Amino acid sequence: MVKFLEELRAEMKRAVESVIHAKIDYLVMGMSAETFWGGKDGAAEFVSFMSELSGGLGVTTGAAACEAVMKTYGAKRIGIITPYQEVGDQQVVDFFTQIGCDVAAIHGLKCATATSISEVTREEIKNAFRKVDAPDVELLIQAGTNLLAGHACAEMEIELGKPVIAINTATVWHAYRKNGILDQIAGWGSLLDKHWTKSINKSCMKVIWSFDIEDITLLFVILYAL
Repeated sequence: MVKFLEELRAEMKRAVESVIHAKIDYLVMGMSAETFWGGKDGAAEFVSFMSELSGGLGVTTGAAACEAVMKTYGAKRIGIITPYQEVGDQQVVDFFTQIGCDVAAIHGLKCATATSISEVTREEIKNAFRKVDAPDVELLIQAGTNLLAGHACAEMEIELGKPVIAINTATVWHAYRKNGILDQIAGWGSLLDKHWTKSINKSCMKVIWSFDIEDITLLFVILYAL
């Protein structure tokens, strides 16, 4: 995991240099593991790193989106699922703990490869959420963008009667709200259907790539001013 993240960061400079030729206004990171690395300070450093690479653009990351989710719902005691090994799980726990959450439980699926993460079934994802739920848990959340959890989370909200958040859904929500896109989108759970943030940019934006929320892994979502 550590070696993979080091190699990934080495490739980011080239990726950002390529994408900013489109004169974009905002970057969205369609990956989450590195955004949690190093806890709260590491997450902030990663945002600064990406902003610097892109010439000062605003950036949405998985970690930043998750922190905004916690503030939006006012949740403190949470359960987490991931596709990661123990080393990745610990980084996620450290991040959430440092932003003020009490992690009641975490369940890592310990997927063998990046591609095998996408092969986890919806029912396996739902069973993982059941393992970290408890009566005193206020919110459940998932890390790992290649884990296709968006629809599963929406279904689990109905089953459990509490917020259940997929990181891809949170990432799209955060990017939209930060850029003044206040559309309420049904089918992906309460976050996109009901919630918006107050600290948004005034300018309206549009996405020039159309994509499914389940398919934003390793994708920069490009936003253009109207």
